[in-house]
Amino acid sequence: MTRTQRRLLPHPLTFPGWHSIRGRMAIVLAVPTCLLLVVTGLGVADRAADWSAGRETADRVELVLKAQDLVRELQRERGLTNGLLGGATAYRDDVAAQRARTDAARTGFDALLGADGAESDAAAALEAALTPVTALAVERRQVDAGSAQRIPTLAAYTKAINGLIDAAAAEPAGGDHALADALGTLQALARVTEAVALERGSLNGVFAAGRFKGHEFLDFTEVRADRLAFLRQYTQLATPAQQSALGAAFATPEARRATQYEKQAERGADGSRLTVDPRGWWSSMTALVDQLHDVQREIGSDVRLRADRAGDAATGQLGGFIGLGVLILAVATALAVLSSRSITRPLVALADEADSVARAGLPAAVARIQEADPGDELGPGPGTSRRIPDGAREFTRLATALHNVENTAIGLAAEQAVLRRNSTESLASLGRRNQALLSRQLGLITTLESQEIDPDALGELFELDHLATRMRRNAESLLVLAGEELSPRTWPGLVTAAEVVQSAIAEVEQYQRVAVVDVQEGRIRGQAVAELSHLLAELIENALVFSPPSRPVEIYGWRDGGEYCLAVVDRGSGMTAEELARSNARLAGREPFLVAPTLGHYVVGTLATRLGAQVELCPTQGPDETAGVTAYVALPTSLVHAPEAQPATVG
Repeated sequence: MTRTQRRLLPHPLTFPGWHSIRGRMAIVLAVPTCLLLVVTGLGVADRAADWSAGRETADRVELVLKAQDLVRELQRERGLTNGLLGGATAYRDDVAAQRARTDAARTGFDALLGADGAESDAAAALEAALTPVTALAVERRQVDAGSAQRIPTLAAYTKAINGLIDAAAAEPAGGDHALADALGTLQALARVTEAVALERGSLNGVFAAGRFKGHEFLDFTEVRADRLAFLRQYTQLATPAQQSALGAAFATPEARRATQYEKQAERGADGSRLTVDPRGWWSSMTALVDQLHDVQREIGSDVRLRADRAGDAATGQLGGFIGLGVLILAVATALAVLSSRSITRPLVALADEADSVARAGLPAAVARIQEADPGDELGPGPGTSRRIPDGAREFTRLATALHNVENTAIGLAAEQAVLRRNSTESLASLGRRNQALLSRQLGLITTLESQEIDPDALGELFELDHLATRMRRNAESLLVLAGEELSPRTWPGLVTAAEVVQSAIAEVEQYQRVAVVDVQEGRIRGQAVAELSHLLAELIENALVFSPPSRPVEIYGWRDGGEYCLAVVDRGSGMTAEELARSNARLAGREPFLVAPTLGHYVVGTLATRLGAQVELCPTQGPDETAGVTAYVALPTSLVHAPEAQPATVG
């Protein structure tokens, strides 16, 4: 990667808004705020999961209890059917009535599954477990046809019942251990109830047949062992109140009679005849099973209530976390706004004050210093002492530094004003001295010229006189730049324009190249002659310098209404449009003296301002399209007199 390519890549710390204080404060506060919001979001997600788990568990318990209702009816149908197949024909009407109750329970269970939408895992498992229940229709037809066998039919019903119980055995969503124990207790009680109901149905057939056949006694002992195992599991998970409820169910008179029937059944282990009334056994065991189902419903209600409470608690915590997130965001936003305002407001105030000082305060102070009289105090002056705003120590230091810069600038301006004043006074003094010496020198040369009769010597004196005149013009230029008047060379009365032009020509070096082409009659007031002559001399000198030696510089003069105009025309190298614009700006006084070292233009501009005249440079116009510059001078009516006035003689 080249250096240019690296330079074009964005800076790693360049973000949108990074270049403003508000943006940087927002970025600094955004990092901890985002971290807090992430933590809050995790809490919200956790509470939302708990809320969802509570609602799902409550719905699952409702399905489990409804499934237990169907299991209860299936258990009754199984027992009655087993008794009928064992030879107790008196059960036939009871079996028909029980089938109707079983079908009604199945219809109610199907309706609950349809309302639940079968979207949860428990609903899907229970719906799948209904397939063996539906298959019991085949067993019913075989029982009605007299072709059913007691043991296979009992096994088919038991398979369907165990399928429903297994499908209802599901862990609760989420990580609530109390709910998990409660559901485990409910499942263990369902297994105990199934063991009791299976024992009821199995012995109902045995007692109807009068003895155990085949492996029936072994199945009877296994069922009793399963019941004891599930009772131990229930005892481990159940609360003391739930254990008491189950103990009360097994302590009823019906349960005690059922225990006596079980002891009688144990005596038939060898296949001997059993003389037990099946209906007495069925009645006692049915009462026990019903009591166990009641305990199931109590525990199911407790589990559902616990799940609802967990969901409500999760809802409250979820709202609290959401409120906390909103509060964190609001506080962070408020802190960012307040912090940025506490920083930006003083900075804006300081920036406005600094801008006011730069635009108005300093220029006014500098102008006051420059315009002050020599004896005036050149201090900061009124309005430059600024109040330091209250705020942080850094802002106070910044304001103090700005005020120190302002005071230093004013001090430098005062020093520059003093230096400029001293330089101006020195230039003016030097110019006056040179002017006085040159005036004395010109007087001496004039005396020598009047006494000299040798033509060659007289010519040399004339050259010396012309050189001294040019030196006097330079000395007067110093006075103009220093802002002094060109006294004492003044003439009373009026002077013709031609005489002013001749006076200006006499002050340039190559006066032989100057051609007065056409200067119309016009009279100039005497007090303006010296400055106007000096102005024209500077323009003529400039035209001579920037034109070829073979080409003359032409002078024209004409009246324009009440004004009088003069034109100095050269046909030299000319100037570009930009150079003409800058030169005219200097001639009009719109460009300060220190921008460019073209002293002639500044002298002309200063003299034009004093006279109220207008001076402008333009490209020379001509039929041959020759390059060159023409200087136009327009004298105001206040300097031009009517033609009938008597002109004074230039001496």
